[in-house]
Amino acid sequence: MVIRQMLRRSLSSERRSASSGLDVPKGHLASYIGENAKKRFVIPVSYLNHPMFQKLLFQAEEEFGFHHPMGGLTIPWSHDLFVDLISGLSRT
Repeated sequence: MVIRQMLRRSLSSERRSASSGLDVPKGHLASYIGENAKKRFVIPVSYLNHPMFQKLLFQAEEEFGFHHPMGGLTIPWSHDLFVDLISGLSRT
C-alpha cells in the first residue's frame, strides 16, 4: 500500500515535469539519485516490484517523505550503488 502511494505521488509529479519538457516514456518513471548532487535516471516501472528496489523506496520515504522536490522520485543512494542495482535488475 505504501509503495502504491509513493508511486502515485511520484507519477503525479512526473506529469507536471513532463509538461515542462522532461518527457518520460510510457512504462518508465523519472528518479533522482544521489546523496548530495542528484542525477536523473529514467527506469522501467517493473523495477518497483523487486525487493532490493523496494528497500530503496523505503529509504527514500524515510528521508524525503512523499515530497520529492526534483519532480520525480528521489532516492538517497550513491550513483554507483544505484547503477550496480539497476544493472543487476536489467539482467534478470
